[in-house]
Amino acid sequence: MKILQPPGWPQPKGYSNGIATKGTMVFVAGMVGWNENEEFETDDFAEQARQALKNIVAVLNEAGAKPEHITRMTWYLGDKDEYNNSLRDLGKVYQEEIGKVFPAMTGIQVAGFVEKGAKLEVEVTAVIPD
Repeated sequence: MKILQPPGWPQPKGYSNGIATKGTMVFVAGMVGWNENEEFETDDFAEQARQALKNIVAVLNEAGAKPEHITRMTWYLGDKDEYNNSLRDLGKVYQEEIGKVFPAMTGIQVAGFVEKGAKLEVEVTAVIPD
């Protein structure tokens, strides 16, 4: 995996500008912060993110992939202010569940989610090296 960092650009914090890689691609659908029974156990933004990330890791494992194979991550946010106010806790949760993995990342505020009670939805693309 090669991190794409144009010369002279500032180093992004917590993500990469781009990644180049080869291998088996794994696409994980948007995961919300509910458990395996489709029940939300918390209303806390960072804790819903923790569960969503755990769900992503579980799906990756089904393909034989690990968090370090994540190349792209898209965060859909119900409230960007809630996201920004949760960054400290969110960073801790991310490190605990995903580790020091910094994929190309996008965050988008959306009008709402299909799943009532969701505060965020996260989808990823991973590549298992050849």
